[in-house]
Amino acid sequence: MSTSPVVPPGGDPHNIHELLGVEALEVGPERVVLRLAVDWRVHQPFGILHGGVSALLAESAASLGAQYAAGPERRVVGIELSASHLRALRDGHLTADATPIRLGRTVQVWRIDLRDDEGRAICDAKCTLAVIDAPADG
Repeated sequence: MSTSPVVPPGGDPHNIHELLGVEALEVGPERVVLRLAVDWRVHQPFGILHGGVSALLAESAASLGAQYAAGPERRVVGIELSASHLRALRDGHLTADATPIRLGRTVQVWRIDLRDDEGRAICDAKCTLAVIDAPADG
């Protein structure tokens, strides 16, 4: 698998994904796979992965796939995210695998499975996104 930056069509490459080093392993309207190195930069004060980082990776994967599914004339915005943190992670990689549950005209729902390098479940998430018209200026 090759990797690329996490940037939707027309998006700014300088964003939180660049800051954290998130890599896109697969991107499309039916599946998105993102990966993040887990080290001290994404730890909470007790040396394990911060749950907010899992949530960020989950919503990012869903949003990227949803944008591809919605098309260039539309934009997507997250309106709900639920995440169950299942296991602590200290180091290695966190990989998010997002697939759509529903690709509607105005609402999309995505399931995101987040796992460590050994394939163990770290977090299970679901993200709901609104599909809106793109602003006239892009």
